[in-house]
Amino acid sequence: MNVLFLTHSFPRSPGDAAGSFILRLARALGHEGVNVQVVAPAAAGLAAHEEIEGIAVSRFRYAPRRFERLAYTGNMAKDVASSWSARLALVGFLGADFIQAVRARRNFVPRAIHAHWWFPSGVVGAWLGSLSHVPMVTTMHGTDLRLARQVGVARPLFRHVLQHSAAVTTVSHWLSDEVRKLVPASHPIVAPMPVATDLFSPGGVREKGRLLFVGRLNGQKGAEQLLRAMAELRSDATLDVIGDGPGRSTLEEIAAERGIAARVRWHGHLRQPELARLYQRASAVVVPSTDEGLGMVAIEALLCETPVVAFDSGGLRDIIQNERTGILVPPGDYRALARGIDSVLESESRGRDLGRAGRLYALSTFAPESSARKYADIYRQIGGNAT
Repeated sequence: MNVLFLTHSFPRSPGDAAGSFILRLARALGHEGVNVQVVAPAAAGLAAHEEIEGIAVSRFRYAPRRFERLAYTGNMAKDVASSWSARLALVGFLGADFIQAVRARRNFVPRAIHAHWWFPSGVVGAWLGSLSHVPMVTTMHGTDLRLARQVGVARPLFRHVLQHSAAVTTVSHWLSDEVRKLVPASHPIVAPMPVATDLFSPGGVREKGRLLFVGRLNGQKGAEQLLRAMAELRSDATLDVIGDGPGRSTLEEIAAERGIAARVRWHGHLRQPELARLYQRASAVVVPSTDEGLGMVAIEALLCETPVVAFDSGGLRDIIQNERTGILVPPGDYRALARGIDSVLESESRGRDLGRAGRLYALSTFAPESSARKYADIYRQIGGNAT
């Protein structure tokens, strides 16, 4: 069975973190008899057609090279809202994505289309599905749902995509509930994306008092709350910050104001193998985000048997069972976050027990085989309606 993936984020090379869970799903689906081809946007230095880890990828150009900045930044919605050049690039993006998807449909002959994120891929998939009568699965990952909730003009388009989807999936129960609030007639299926169980595993020597944050440096990911919590800790724990974003300079100023600048290391983006080694060395991973679609960072940490302290928010509740696989604290309460971190750092045995229990849970729930089996069943159910 052939399935065409549409996505605005996909690894640009082996080990690239961008959309890596989509590549893992595509690879795991091969064991279920599902062949995947991917349509994704271009980026500097990438071939128009290539294979990444055995998965065929077609990349589309959507603007002059200096304006091709919508994809792979994690900031598409904000850029489009604030820049006319980005809005023009988005028009080109949708058109080029659709043309490339039509070509792929003709050559690949898929039995189903799988759009990752309702916008922009779900919009393009709805056009393609209507033209070719191929059923579509639309998966919500989190950032796309925030767009539908926060931008009023996006809601009719959101409903349009859902109406043209043969199946709608979300990566967490929280996202499923949020989709139903916007479109009560919808019936999302909870089907998480897979994690790299072969890459993220226990190993190495943990460094006492070493904390780790991984994520984009914006308000939603909560790095500011973590820095404030760092100043409240009963120990002189250090913090590794992995990721970048528009808020980095402000966060550096906050660290200096709070007197913790010397305890914070800023690494920028890292490839996944490097990230796995930092998980293995950390005493705890802190995930202070709110309204997280799922929380892949928390899963990756648990696979490395690293305890997680997180805000009790969004899809993180699907991963962290408080006091069993990690610590959950009230969202936005940095003092409670500090207390949660202290409770893990002050008892190595407690952190070890949380990490071990978390790994067992993550393996049973988020392994590639489990995700692939669920999605293969969905494709077969809707594929029977294809003409």
